[in-house]
Amino acid sequence: MSDSEAEKLEKYLAEKAQQEQAKQQEAEPLSAYDACVLKESARIHELIAEAQRESKEHDLDD
Repeated sequence: MSDSEAEKLEKYLAEKAQQEQAKQQEAEPLSAYDACVLKESARIHELIAEAQRESKEHDLDD
């Protein structure tokens, strides 16, 4: 592949990436309910991870 072809391909891929990003930004925003569910889900995962770390620490102390 020549440099010219590689540059054209690179420009094409960059344009496609920009188009895809623009599409994602135009997507409907999350409803308040969905946003709340995602936030609480992340919080639950953090609490589970914290509990697992504490459990491992207690196992090491024994």
